[in-house]
Parts: sequence; C-alpha cells; structure tokens
Amino acid sequence: MLVASPDGTLRLPALATAHSHAFQRALRGRAQRPAAPGHDDFWSWREAMYELASSLTPESIHDVSLVAFRELASAGVRTGGEFHYVHHQPDGTPYDDRTILADAVIEAARRAGLRIALLRVAYHRAGPGRSAEPGQRRFCDADVDDVLRDVEALRARWSSDADVVVGIAPHSVRAVPPSWLLPLRDYAAGHAMPFHMHVAEQIREVDECLAETGRRPLELLADHGVLSDRFVAVHATNVLPHEARLLGSARSYACICPTAERDLGDGLADLTMLRTAGVTLCTGTDSHVMTDPIEDLRSLETNERLRTRTRVTSRVPWPAEALWRAGSIDGARACGFGGAGGRVVIQRGAPALALVHDSVLLDAIVFSGDKGLIAAVEPGS
Repeated sequence: MLVASPDGTLRLPALATAHSHAFQRALRGRAQRPAAPGHDDFWSWREAMYELASSLTPESIHDVSLVAFRELASAGVRTGGEFHYVHHQPDGTPYDDRTILADAVIEAARRAGLRIALLRVAYHRAGPGRSAEPGQRRFCDADVDDVLRDVEALRARWSSDADVVVGIAPHSVRAVPPSWLLPLRDYAAGHAMPFHMHVAEQIREVDECLAETGRRPLELLADHGVLSDRFVAVHATNVLPHEARLLGSARSYACICPTAERDLGDGLADLTMLRTAGVTLCTGTDSHVMTDPIEDLRSLETNERLRTRTRVTSRVPWPAEALWRAGSIDGARACGFGGAGGRVVIQRGAPALALVHDSVLLDAIVFSGDKGLIAAVEPGS
C-alpha cells in the first residue's frame, strides 16, 4: 500500500470522505457556544443548521461547497460522497430548474478536483405523523416520483463525466415514510446506484421508528430489502448486534463520521461489533466542523479504544493498513467508484516522521500524522 520513491516521497491511495454536507462548512464556529441552559444537543444544533440552510442560494451553495471541497482536496481527499438535501427555494417551491442546487454542488466539486457521488436525498416529513417544519421545507418533496425524476435528470446531465456518480439517499426513517423505501430501492437496484441513509444516529430516531412500525431502523430496512453491497448506513451509532449482522450478511457499509459525531455528542458506535459482523467501515467528514481525513480514519481505532478501554482493538496484523484502506479505497467504493482514484504524496522528511523507522512508517502516518503530511494528490486509477 505504501510506496516509497527515490526522491524521498511516499505515496498512498488517495483518501475519500463517503459522507459530506458541504454547505455546513459555513457553520464552522457558529454553533459552539451554549444555547439555552440544558438544551445543547443534536436537536439544538440542528436549528442553527436550518437557519444556515434557509439562507442558501444557487450561487452561495456553490461558493461554500467550493471552499469545503478545496479544503478536502488539500487534505488528500480525491473522492467525496455528497449527501445533498437542499433542493428547493426556502418556502419549498421548486426552482424552474429543479436540480440547480445539486448541479451547483457538483460543479464546485469538479472545480476543486474531486470525484463526487451526488447522493440525491429523499426527504418528506419531520417525523412519523408530522409534516415538515419551516426549516425543512426546502428539503422536501411531496411525492417519491419527484425524487426519482430529479435523479433521472441528474444522471442524464452528468452521464458523460466519469468523475461524477449519482446515487439515492433516503435521509432517515424519520424523514422518509416506509412506503417510499421500495420505489427508491428498486430504482437504485435497477441502475446499480449507491444507496446511502442516516441510520440510528439518535436514540429518538430509533424510538420513533419502533412506535411507527414496530421495528428498529435496520430491521425495517431489512424487511424492505434495502440492505445490499451498495447500501451505506451512515453513523450506525445505536445499532444492536443482530442489526449489525443484518448489515454484515448483506455486505453493506457503515460510514462513521468521528469528528462530526464527537462535535454533536452523538456517542460512539460499537465498531468491534460491526467489524465482527462483517460490515465494511468507511469514514466521512459530515458537517465539516473540521477537515482532517487522517483523524477520521484513525478514530476508527482510537475511539474504539476509548469506548472499550482497550489498548488495541483491531485484530488484524496491520491495523494502520486496514484503517488507511477504510479511509480511502473502501470509502471510494461506498460512493460507487472502483478504486481510490489516485495517490496522496507525503514527504518522508516531514517533521512528524523524524526518527520513525522505515518499517513502521505507515503506523506513524496513521496514528501520529494529520492532513499537514499531505503534499499533493495525484489523480489516477
């Protein structure tokens, strides 16, 4: 995996972030102070996010996305999975060009030199039995066929660009009614498209799904035949062992977003359980509260050490190699690309690698390095 060159540089597969909300890059620093006493949680953070989302225009979402994607590119990322859910005007009225915001995000990614999987989000409601809140209206479609028409339009518009993949992303079991799952699944399966979904990020989401359907989120998705080797469960924070086995038996992915999840106080997913069940792990930047994909991939091990109070949790002979693969090749494949799409260049003489023996270079890069090690990204196969 690690290739050393005579010129003193090192090359590794280019990094990937399989879950991104690029517009949230503009939220950085704006949601870190206490809100009302006792009310700081994911749901209070979400109000700040809605305020930002309501202000976006086609021009500003392009500009914010360009900042986010250029920062990713400078950190060694070649592939991004953009979980895109800002579709319409602030009052929910579609633009004359229904995909204008999605196209603006794709164009920003291409300008930044990224390959992008535009994961067109399906969103319909605030939760079981609740219509969309004002801050959600521009995310929502009245009918699942509206979602699929937009997906068709995006696929047609970008079909000639090998660096653009279009996928489908039901937002979550709270935002998408169960009746939408089958048509979305069937379309994605019929076109071999990535199928991503927020899954069990919050306990409230699990409780509401149980109340509506009598099933936990992954149980519901399995009942509807959604799980496959193209399915990516984002976060998977509150998953039980039998649900992990459902994911693993379907050869599905779980995308863990450590820097965002710790910022939101989501909790720690049981990664040992997911690995044991055969789930392929990948990583995401999510809210762009910080951009360091090496920190994200490293956290698949270090967060699990904290959760289990165990020194080393990975049981493979080369943990660093497995972690880099999760943050690069596996993330790219979760986004519908065949491989990493290039290599990152690291200077052997970087201060962080001083005194490090050649035999443990990758270990030092993964467990002691950061995005500052990345000198360049070389596109390729």
